[in-house]
Amino acid sequence: MWRLALRTLKFRRTSFVATFLAMFLGAAIVIGCGGLMETGVRMAADPQRLTGAPVVVTGEQTYESNALTERHRIDPGLVDEVARAEGVREAVADVSFPATVLKDGKPLTGEDASYGHGWAGARLTPYALAAGASPVTGGEVALDTRLAERAGARPGSFVDVVVRGETRRYRVSGTAAQRGDHNPDAAVFFSDDEARALAGGRIDSIGVLPETGAPTSAVAAAVRSAVGDRAEVLTGERRGLAELPGTLSSRRTVVILAAIFGSSVVLIVMFGVASTLGLSLQQRSREMALLRAVGSTPRQLRRMILCETAVLSAGSVLLALYPGQLLGRLLFGVLTSSGVVSSSIVYHAGWMPMAVGVVVTVLAAAGATRFAGRRAARTEPVAALAENDAATRWFSVPRLLLAVFFLVNGIGLAVATATVMEDGPSLASTAGPASVLFCIGLALLAPGIVKAMTALLWLPVRALTGVCGQLALRNATTANVRMAGAVAPIVLLIGIATGTLYMQATEDAVSQRSYDRNILADYVLDSTTGGFAPDVLDRVRATPGVAAASEFVTSRGFVDAPDGPADVDLRGVSADGVARSLDLRPVAGSLTDLRDDTVALSDKKAGEYGVRVGDRLPMHLGDGTAVRPTVVALYTDNPKQQYLTLPASALAPHTGDGLPHQILVRSAPGALAEAHDHLARLAAAVPGTELDDGSSLAGRNNQIQQILVAANYTIVAMIVGYAAITVVNTLVAVTRKRRAEFGLQQLTGATRRQVLGMLTVEGVLIGVIATVLGTIASATTIVPYSMVKADSYLPSGSIGIYLAVVGGSLVLVFGATLLPSWRGMRTPAVETVKAA
Repeated sequence: MWRLALRTLKFRRTSFVATFLAMFLGAAIVIGCGGLMETGVRMAADPQRLTGAPVVVTGEQTYESNALTERHRIDPGLVDEVARAEGVREAVADVSFPATVLKDGKPLTGEDASYGHGWAGARLTPYALAAGASPVTGGEVALDTRLAERAGARPGSFVDVVVRGETRRYRVSGTAAQRGDHNPDAAVFFSDDEARALAGGRIDSIGVLPETGAPTSAVAAAVRSAVGDRAEVLTGERRGLAELPGTLSSRRTVVILAAIFGSSVVLIVMFGVASTLGLSLQQRSREMALLRAVGSTPRQLRRMILCETAVLSAGSVLLALYPGQLLGRLLFGVLTSSGVVSSSIVYHAGWMPMAVGVVVTVLAAAGATRFAGRRAARTEPVAALAENDAATRWFSVPRLLLAVFFLVNGIGLAVATATVMEDGPSLASTAGPASVLFCIGLALLAPGIVKAMTALLWLPVRALTGVCGQLALRNATTANVRMAGAVAPIVLLIGIATGTLYMQATEDAVSQRSYDRNILADYVLDSTTGGFAPDVLDRVRATPGVAAASEFVTSRGFVDAPDGPADVDLRGVSADGVARSLDLRPVAGSLTDLRDDTVALSDKKAGEYGVRVGDRLPMHLGDGTAVRPTVVALYTDNPKQQYLTLPASALAPHTGDGLPHQILVRSAPGALAEAHDHLARLAAAVPGTELDDGSSLAGRNNQIQQILVAANYTIVAMIVGYAAITVVNTLVAVTRKRRAEFGLQQLTGATRRQVLGMLTVEGVLIGVIATVLGTIASATTIVPYSMVKADSYLPSGSIGIYLAVVGGSLVLVFGATLLPSWRGMRTPAVETVKAA
């Protein structure tokens, strides 16, 4: 049986190449998405500045399994406890904070960020003195050699450094060169006491240097025992997370992306492989009939088909392992380049994604073999030779039940999206797969749908296209199974592409409109040197033409709700300027009371949390600090901008840099130009300050949206590309199978032009039917998503998106049918018929 299977593969190269390609690409895509999922779950980063410490102690980066978005600093008293742990030779405290060297009053930032550290932490990279001495007093600094060269500084000279929003003058005690180029950022080293004071008295991490010969695992265990639950102990490639506070919060984004598209990819690949292999088996019905006629049993035919499938599956998945890894790295590269995750995160793709890719491909092929090969294997020899009968028999109870299963689940997800899901990151997790499931359900019923729609289109098509149309209509009626094989992948292509693209367009438009309406400021001052000192806000308010100004801080935190921590956006503002800077409409209390330990929130959120004005709201800020601010105001809920508002002075110390990075400015009536001129002069006087229009905040929010758009579109392009290849595979295979039919038509009097005209009408029928079905399927994603996101049944976005998707699908249809047919008809018709 194996010999027969191999000989069949040899002489059926065209159909088997199409099947092999579907399996190969499917396995590669699944492996790629699986690698993305594994990377998100493991979320590890190689150390950079702390590469010299085999063990790193840092603050807990989660709160009740939720990732913190800000750095959780630790008590300096832990240094002595870690140093006393068994196997520890030395414990080195490390701090990191923005520190920008000025040259001619301008920041020396360049392409790299610049951070200050204590000199003790220099050995963790390691850095070594290249000239001069280490800083020992509060007025001294040591610069890394690259920064010193750019600043034109040397030991004994003086430099201005912006730290905590203030410009201070320091004497350069020496320069330090790093070994290995692990740290990509510029480094300014202070004395340990000065660095600790500038960092707020707490430390970021502790680098542990083990005794000679002490195993890292044993030292890490001893350190964990010493610190308990007060800190986290990292080893290996996870040490880099101590240098990337907030990185774990991107795990959710990566995992959601991988899960949503991974599940869709698995379904699409299984459908694509099954449909391609099923079509190949259907085209061999005459061959199966002849084998049955010469004495082959159904069991032998099933074994032969299974052997063929096994050979194709084994070859395709083995060849797909390495391309799958490359595809996964490509997807991860898109995420890192667009800013979804840090470029320091390590891409992981172990055996699990490969195993999933292998299992999905093999299961899809095995399922197709069982369902598509069963009819050919069980049909009686004489009946099997009746090709026309075999080509029209498609309905079966298992097929109907499977179609109903997919259709019901697709509709169920659409209904759940519209009625149960709330506007948020997880909304797409039900809306996206709805169209995929519905497309597959329609594809399973495609033969019956094609026959019914052909009957509806019979009169107009015949009236408009004459003889060519009549031939095409008869083919569509008598060979509806064959035409359905061409319609099904196009339905999948149109349904998925249209649904996903309009879903993203709606998300972009709603987010942009909401942010535009929420920001009332005319101008925004931005700091590129770590934030603004408190006195800058007073200087802005005293600027001629300025009516109001407010500090602006963004972060994320958690409300300690009864059913567990609720992830929320946080905004820090100044009470005296918030009313004119943000569109917050109070319904209770007053925003002017937003000072010290207070909070304001929407009336809807207050109802969810069970609080009123005057109540305490238990929360954890972005760095894990527990607070209980008093509710002083409630404002009208904005479903698209649901954040809690706190005083900037209370929120900023719990962010990475500890200072506000932005100041929102509202100009006085009729003084827009005057305010701009004066603010421009103020910005020039404060090093590292930039002046932008208020619309720039909305633009930055749109940039954040575009980060996810880049990743989203890349993955969608991959899925649509696979669907497109499936379309081409299917149509080319069908067209090549019909060469004898075209030759016979020519021998009976049809011209080449008439045959191509018939194929053109068939292509139009395929395109119209697939477009109608694909549009219906895409509505299961678009309509519920738009209802929740935009309170509208219609999505945002240009009609050009839909026209481009449909037009691209039609190009594939005609390209994959007319071109092979035209090439095939260059061979004399007699030879084509004889070859069949």
